[in-house]
Amino acid sequence: MSRSRQPPLVTGISPNEGIPWTKVTIRGENLGTGPTDLIGLTICGHNCLLTAEWMSASKIVCRVGQAKNDKGDIIVTTKSGGRGTSTVSFKLLRPEKIGILDQSAVWVDEMNYYDMRTDRNKGIPPLSLRPANPLGIEIEKSKFSQKDLEMLFHGMSADFTSENFSAAWYLIENHSNTSFEQLKMAVTNLKRQANKKSEGSLAYVKGGLSTFFEAQDALSAIHQKLEADGTEKVEGSMTQKLENVLNRASNTADTLFQEVLGRKDKADSTRNALNVLQRFKFLFNLPLNIERNIQKGDYDVVINDYEKAKSLFGKTEVQVFKKYYAEVETRIEALRELLLDKLLETPSTLHDQKRYIRYLSDLHAPGDPAWQCIGAQHKWILQLMHSCKEGYVKELKGNPGLHSPMLDLDNDTRPSVLGHLSQTASLKRGSSFQSGRDDTWRYKTPHRVAFVEKLTKLVLSQLPNFWKLWISYVNGSLFSETAEKSGQIERSKNVRQRQNDFKKMIQEVMHSLVKLTRGALLPLSIRDGEAKQYGGWELKCELSGQWLAHAVQTVRLTHESLTALEIPNDLLQTIQDLILDLRVRCIMATLQHTAEEIKRLAEKEDWVVDNEGLTSLPCQFEQCIVCSLQSLKGVLECKPGEASVFQQPKTQEEVCQLSINIMQVFIYCLEQLSTKPDADIDTTHLSVDVSSPDLFGSIHEDFSLTSEQRLLIVLSNCCYLERHTFLNIAEHFEKHNFQGIEKITQVSMASLKELDQRLFENYIELKADPIVGSLEPGIYAGYFDWKDCLPPTGVRNYLKEALVNIIAVHAEVFTISKELVPRVLSKVIEAVSEELSRLMQCVSSFSKNGALQARLEICALRDTVAAYLTPESKSSFKQALEALPQLSSGADKKLLEELLNKFKSSMHLQLTCFQAASSTMMKT
Repeated sequence: MSRSRQPPLVTGISPNEGIPWTKVTIRGENLGTGPTDLIGLTICGHNCLLTAEWMSASKIVCRVGQAKNDKGDIIVTTKSGGRGTSTVSFKLLRPEKIGILDQSAVWVDEMNYYDMRTDRNKGIPPLSLRPANPLGIEIEKSKFSQKDLEMLFHGMSADFTSENFSAAWYLIENHSNTSFEQLKMAVTNLKRQANKKSEGSLAYVKGGLSTFFEAQDALSAIHQKLEADGTEKVEGSMTQKLENVLNRASNTADTLFQEVLGRKDKADSTRNALNVLQRFKFLFNLPLNIERNIQKGDYDVVINDYEKAKSLFGKTEVQVFKKYYAEVETRIEALRELLLDKLLETPSTLHDQKRYIRYLSDLHAPGDPAWQCIGAQHKWILQLMHSCKEGYVKELKGNPGLHSPMLDLDNDTRPSVLGHLSQTASLKRGSSFQSGRDDTWRYKTPHRVAFVEKLTKLVLSQLPNFWKLWISYVNGSLFSETAEKSGQIERSKNVRQRQNDFKKMIQEVMHSLVKLTRGALLPLSIRDGEAKQYGGWELKCELSGQWLAHAVQTVRLTHESLTALEIPNDLLQTIQDLILDLRVRCIMATLQHTAEEIKRLAEKEDWVVDNEGLTSLPCQFEQCIVCSLQSLKGVLECKPGEASVFQQPKTQEEVCQLSINIMQVFIYCLEQLSTKPDADIDTTHLSVDVSSPDLFGSIHEDFSLTSEQRLLIVLSNCCYLERHTFLNIAEHFEKHNFQGIEKITQVSMASLKELDQRLFENYIELKADPIVGSLEPGIYAGYFDWKDCLPPTGVRNYLKEALVNIIAVHAEVFTISKELVPRVLSKVIEAVSEELSRLMQCVSSFSKNGALQARLEICALRDTVAAYLTPESKSSFKQALEALPQLSSGADKKLLEELLNKFKSSMHLQLTCFQAASSTMMKT
């Protein structure tokens, strides 16, 4: 058969690439004279004649079918021109993978594929295949063995359809040599696929939009043709038949796919349920997670999860969500109760309290947990304080023989006020003052003092955290940032309202601390109605000044610690008042105890006299007072904010009276010693230290003190007390800021001088009376008569005997104290001269020899004791001489002078003591 036309030539195709069933427009030359002239059309080797629509000799429209080749020519065959050629080509793209139940605008043919899971061939629609290359880039198999990969990724899989899919395994196995740029392209492909899936039905409509238009055009053409023929109204017409066919086709399709679609709906429902469970698994698992985290103590995790659930589902209307959220609220309410119980549990640390308060704040607990915690801590502190007191009182009553528990001095960081007495230097003069108590008293603490120690430690261990809790409550640091912002206004109102309540709590704690301390240390300062609550101690003995000083130091340190917390001073004023009362009581007790110690000094008098005629007693007395004042040094000092203990006139008067009492007690001790019977004095240990032992070497080992010697020793001590000791003590009182020192000194000096004068008069009476009494018998011995006597040949024996007695008094006094000699001898000579004057004045008349004899004896006595003459004695001697007749001749005067010289020469040795005294007095 001959051809009348040229072969067809395809010069263009639009589009030039696409997936199967893509509609394309072919353009060229000699493409046929009509639809019947077109007998063949292949694209990439696939026959597309069935879908071809001849438009003109230069245009054909068709759909690309399933081709074996990815790229090929477009060949048109016509009757008039035969098989043609093509200058362009078409690229067939791989179709998107569509599941068996996914919507599609075109028919999907089935083909065989390889199932990796079952290792067998199956025939299912190709568009439902899972993608062999999900990344959309070239696969390069690695050289790693399957066993090595399985060992490296144990329990995992490289199959992306598996639940245990491992992306690392897949990349190592398929893309170990892929460049980074290609991997970035793979990421772009994955994002594109994800976006397409998210578009859903809209993407399906967009993809099949051309198909819908074609179907609409076909239906419109059929409708127009039927209207033109007029057959659409005839029964059994083509449209009726077509409708019946379509209905049967629909019913058949429904029958065929009913089971599949039912399974699809069920699967969709299950998938949706699983998606809901997966998407909202946080809410569904939250009740169980809350219980687990509460058991583990992970309250922060619980609170964070609760806040998240509340923000997501707090206002939901979905019933299942409401149900689960209600379960969450139930468990959160139980958590609130648990945290509140832990918060109010005592004892607990400040850190735990802040943590629980913050948790409750985050959980929006009702009420004010922080204030509840403050109230619970307040009650706990008060309970601890009273329990402490009850424990010590019970222990003391249960063990009456028990003195006290030991103080843990090593572990107590507070400075001890004990022990300074042992470090006090002894005075240089005399023996040191020794206390009769055992040294172990320093380490034994009375129960009441130990209780105050424990009570203050307890308060200092609890109150700082209590105060810091309040400060945190005020400044809002107890609460989280979100809770602080939400409840700031309301909390500021609560703080203002509860500030007074907290102040009352602190006042109650301070009140209990002070009252319990007063009940233990100052029981008389609490009212009778409070004695049972704050007292109850068995007061068998008063506390010593040392333990009260220790208690003062303890309370002071407590006050300093509380002040460091910046607690207002008005809340601590009761402690300041307590410190002042303790200081006053400590001073009173110490002075009373000092008086008791001084009262016992008489028992320690050893009668050992030093070179100055003193025993150790004045030194012991002064040292005892110095030690007492030294023990009060810390008590008398005023710490910052403290008042002087002497600010009250009543206290000044009591302290002054106690100080005077101490002085008078010692003066009474001296008086007792001076009047003590000889039998009560142990003299086996006595010795006498004299400056000139050669003058008194006759003292034997069995020497014992007479009452006169004891009088002299006490008189010597009195003189030293008046000149030194009392003045030194007044200086010590002034150094320690005592008040009324002038009164103390005046009263003490007056009492001392009164005692000195009384003892001195007793001694003079003991010594002068025998000498004076021996004068008259001695003068008239042997019936001597002043009117009828022989011429004088010297001083008679009675006068020599009187002088020897005076010398004996001198020796006795000089042995004890040189300073007492002038005072004693002056008084003795006054008495002798007075008696001698009386006797001379009683003589009615003197003979010449009698007058000369009397003048000789009077002048001998006067000249001998001239160093100790006083105005009174001189007056007595003058009166005595005036009672005698005057010497008329010079011979008598010469005889008198010779006899006086003879007397002085013969008694030179005996009269040396008076001469030594005279030279000493002249030097002074």
